Amino acid sequence: MVNEANEIRQLILDSAEKIFSSECDKKLLDAAEQGHLAEALFGTLVENGFHQLGAAGSGTDAADLYAFLQVCGRFAVPLPMAGVLLGNQWAGPIDGITSIGAFADDQIVGAPWARDATRVIGVEESTGLLKVADQFEVVAHNVSVASELQNTVRAQDYQTLEIQPHPFAQMALANVNLIAGCLQAQLDLGILFATQRSQFGRTISKFQAIQHSLAVVAAEVAAAKRAADAAVDALGDDRFVSEVAASKARVGEAVTCVAEQVHQVHGAMGFTHEHQLHHFSRRSWAWRDEWGNEFYWQQRLGQKLCDLGADNVWDFIATQS
Repeated sequence: MVNEANEIRQLILDSAEKIFSSECDKKLLDAAEQGHLAEALFGTLVENGFHQLGAAGSGTDAADLYAFLQVCGRFAVPLPMAGVLLGNQWAGPIDGITSIGAFADDQIVGAPWARDATRVIGVEESTGLLKVADQFEVVAHNVSVASELQNTVRAQDYQTLEIQPHPFAQMALANVNLIAGCLQAQLDLGILFATQRSQFGRTISKFQAIQHSLAVVAAEVAAAKRAADAAVDALGDDRFVSEVAASKARVGEAVTCVAEQVHQVHGAMGFTHEHQLHHFSRRSWAWRDEWGNEFYWQQRLGQKLCDLGADNVWDFIATQS
């Protein structure tokens, strides 16, 4: 059964990579940053059933969902796929876009592409309750660091849902996986540039300083992926929120290091609009700060350890259940 599940997941990921390789290019990313929704790409994903990943009756599980989000991150997919997938899990499947933001002051804020969404869900951090709106009014437009459209919406009536595990932590885990994939893309771009760019009669990949930078990046990417996998493995466990806290904090730290090193490998080239690197580095910065940055989750984890008491900390760290 395990081998069969792995084969199905690999088939899903291979199919997603094929679609994104064909359709998710720099032109699409540039257009999205100008406020144009990637409708054709979303239509292709719906036609192939990707919007149902992890939903009841789909034949897939949450691990498939988060593995797919890593692929989305690797291609900087300019769609709110975390909202689509988790929204279909929480409130039932729809073919349109579900956007998820934070619920505060009777409105939903920071909801990506809510302007084009069929449904918007607000997560109330303190209670973990969901506020679902099928009829809503867009009251504000903003953009993230990645130039992704984000809206504030208000509704006359919200449907209230209570789910487990904590939806705020689930959204944080979604971002962890998006970031992990995005960091892999930055490493790939760094290696590609280093093997193509020549200086002093040889490719810069031959220089020890460049090799060292890329080795540091590779280590950070591996750590980010392992942190993401550990949190996914904790789904359904009472340690879930703590594992998410550790993974979001670790991946957040990796974002800073990877962006710094890969941009240094590219030199000034990586900062230009014409190059594609900025699409990935800016998305990793945006996703790092959404649903709790590394400092937020470090504080949550630190408070958990303090509450356990000194005699119980080691058992908590050294065991998995």
